Amino acid sequence: MKIVFFCIPAHGHTNPTLGVVKELIKNNHEVYYYSYEIMKEKIESTGAKFIACDKFDSQTQLSNEDKEKITEDISFSINLIVDITLSLDDTILEEMKELKPDVIVGDSVAFWGKLIAKKLNIPFISSTTTFAFNQYSARVMKQDKIGIIKLIKSIPKINKSLNRLREKGYEVKSVLDIIGNDNNTPTIVYTSKYFQPYSETFSDSYIFVGPILRDIAEPIEKTTIPTVYISLGTVNNENKDFYNKCFEAFKDENINVIMSVGNETDIDSLGEIPYNFIVKQYIDQMAVLQIADVFITHCGMNSVSEALYNGIPLVLFPQTTEQVGVATRVKELNAGVFLENVNNPEKIKNIVMNVLENKELKENANKIKESFLECGGAKEAAMFIEKKVKDSKK
Repeated sequence: MKIVFFCIPAHGHTNPTLGVVKELIKNNHEVYYYSYEIMKEKIESTGAKFIACDKFDSQTQLSNEDKEKITEDISFSINLIVDITLSLDDTILEEMKELKPDVIVGDSVAFWGKLIAKKLNIPFISSTTTFAFNQYSARVMKQDKIGIIKLIKSIPKINKSLNRLREKGYEVKSVLDIIGNDNNTPTIVYTSKYFQPYSETFSDSYIFVGPILRDIAEPIEKTTIPTVYISLGTVNNENKDFYNKCFEAFKDENINVIMSVGNETDIDSLGEIPYNFIVKQYIDQMAVLQIADVFITHCGMNSVSEALYNGIPLVLFPQTTEQVGVATRVKELNAGVFLENVNNPEKIKNIVMNVLENKELKENANKIKESFLECGGAKEAAMFIEKKVKDSKK
C-alpha cells in the first residue's frame, strides 16, 4: 500500500503522526511524507520518504507581523491556503498521478492535502492533532462579537480566493469545504473521547487514538523538592517580561524551576538567573514532564497532552484562540487553572503554589491520563488507515 502524508511545519502537528508512520512502515507499507526541511530529520528517522514543500509555501517567507495575522484574519489565512494549494498544484498533481497512492492522510490544517485528494478522487483521511471540530466542539472556542463581525466582513475576500481554486478545477462550494470535516470524513484524532469536547456528537468515522508520544532521549532524575516547568511552546515564545516576572515570583522559593524559552530568546538578555532556575532555549519536554509537579503552559494541544499523559496539573496561559479552546477544556475537567494576572509576580507564585497543594487538580489530571492510556495509540491509527483503504476498494 502507498500512503501519502501532508503536514505543516509545526512539531505539535508532526510529532503525533510519526508513531503512526513507523507502524505503517513496519506493516510493509510505503509512506511518502510531504512536509518542510525543518522536519526532515525526524520524518526520515521513521523510514518514510521525505518530500520538501518549502519552495511552494508562501508562509515560510512571511514577516512576523503577517504570521500573527494568520490566526486573527480568516480572509488572510484562506488566501494563504489558496496560494499554497495552487503553487503545489502542477507539481504535486503530476507526482500523485505517477505515484498512485492508495490514500492521502492530511493534517487538519494542511488543507491542501484534502483539496488535492478530492480533486484527484483519492481516498482521504484527516489527521487531527487538535480537538476534532464541529458545531458543538466549536463552543470551546469562544468567538466574541468583534470576531463574528470581522468574519462577516471577510466573506467577499474569501469568495474571491475560493474562485481562484474553482478556476483550477477544485470543487469548493464554501470556506467550510476547506476548514471543516463532515461526519463522513475518516478522521484520526490524537486524544481520548473523555478529553475531546462533545465527543458523543462525532460519528464512527472518527477514531480517538490518544496522544502518541515520542521516546525520551535522556531521563532526568527527580529531586525531593517540587519541580515547576515553564514553556510557551515553539512559536509565540518571545516574552522576556513574563520570564522575568517568573524569576521574581520563584527566586526565593524551595522549588526547582525549569524554563524553556525558545531559540529566538537570547538568554543573556534575561539578566541574572536565580540559583533555583534552569533556563535553556531547548529542553527535552517529555523528559522534564516525567519529573515535573506543575506545568505553566501556553496550552498548545501537544504540550497539554504530554503533561496530562503524565498526570500533571496545569497553569493555563494560552496565547492564541486555539490554545484558549484547549485551556477551556482543561478548566472544564478541573485539571488546571488560568493564570489571570501575568504582570504580578506575587499572583503568579500564589497560583502555582496553590496548584502544587491542590489534590483535586492532580486527581483530575490523572483521570485524563487514564483515558489516554485506554486508547489504542499508533497501532489503532495504522489499522484504521488500512481498513479505510480496504473499504474504499470494495
